[in-house]
Amino acid sequence: MALKRVGPEEAKRLVEEEGYVYVDVRSVPEFEAGHPEGAYNVPIAHLGRMGMAPNPDFLRVMEERFGPDAKIVVGCKSGGRSLQAASILLDRGFRSVVDQRAGFDGMPGDPGWRPRGLPVSATAAPDHTWEGLK
Repeated sequence: MALKRVGPEEAKRLVEEEGYVYVDVRSVPEFEAGHPEGAYNVPIAHLGRMGMAPNPDFLRVMEERFGPDAKIVVGCKSGGRSLQAASILLDRGFRSVVDQRAGFDGMPGDPGWRPRGLPVSATAAPDHTWEGLK
């Protein structure tokens, strides 16, 4: 299945109108500093003393919490990690995964979620945080 990439406005529409969930794959500190309102945090990598390290529980949590039939929009900071995460999920049998290109902050010429003025939160329900999901 080909990976579909959408802009922030389309990602928001999918969540609000088509029953998708937004999964933010950034690290916990990045998520806690601000994220799309209602997002879940399942980091594809953790930030440690030596930099970013792959999260060995990423797939397990995604499979247990959401499953292959879930409709998922994946986002990150600027689009790299979400593209990687979306590809992994599709390879693992997830069927309705969309990558939100440009991520939360965006990149030159392609503003992300926050620069476009879409709803942002610095708090999350306990079952939307990495601590609550893992």
